[in-house]
Amino acid sequence: MALQTSSLLVSVQDVSMIYKTKDSRGQALETIALKDANLEIGTGEFISLIGPSGCGKTTLLRLLADLIQPSKGSLLIGGKTPQQARESRAYGYVFQAPALFDWRTVQQNVMLPLEIMGFSKEERITRAEKMLKLVGLEKFARNYPWQLSGGMQQRASIARALAFDPQLIFMDEPFGALDEITRENLNLELLRLWRETGKTIIFVTHSIPEAVFLSTRIVVMTPRPGKIEKIINVDLPQPRNFDTRETPRFFEIATEVRESLRHGHGYEEEV
Repeated sequence: MALQTSSLLVSVQDVSMIYKTKDSRGQALETIALKDANLEIGTGEFISLIGPSGCGKTTLLRLLADLIQPSKGSLLIGGKTPQQARESRAYGYVFQAPALFDWRTVQQNVMLPLEIMGFSKEERITRAEKMLKLVGLEKFARNYPWQLSGGMQQRASIARALAFDPQLIFMDEPFGALDEITRENLNLELLRLWRETGKTIIFVTHSIPEAVFLSTRIVVMTPRPGKIEKIINVDLPQPRNFDTRETPRFFEIATEVRESLRHGHGYEEEV
């Protein structure tokens, strides 16, 4: 069964996002990236956002992270505005690319947010060592990012996001550029980390199998203007493993997701 949520953590109410630009003649243009989105996420959930490119998945993540401001509606994280949540270090962010500094060792990269927050050197080292062990990179602490594989770099990025113990982790297609074998292995690792840390995760993906394998619920979004087409419960038992992908229930849920995407105006699956 999926993890039980103890309380509401994220609230998205009637949120729209309109990007305003000008064309080559100086005339105003409006692009509706997200329209009237409503979503509630409980503590401990693993939520995947899925939909075609340009449907507002990353826009919703950026709104929650206080990187952009909504054109309409309200967002709350633990009862706080996105700005208040950012200032209180309530979330970590894992990007598509690992975004590690080549001139810093893996350990130093993981310690970077702790340095910015003013943690003591002893505390920075202790936390970094703990996180690197959690993601299985303790033997590579003194290596540099360019000495690691793509999958190992993303594990270091996840360790960095966890280092300051946030409530919530945003993940924007973190495994999209990896080969299928590495991606499936990291899916397993991510589920293990989720179970062990109890974090709430909001995960953007284009892959139906990945969304079904990882999630407690899947938020299906339509093409621009991005709307939430359907929210699908994933009742696959935990812990999940490679055999989970071969079960009849896995295929049933994947079919439901695929049909919801098609109902929302066409979709070509990207794995």
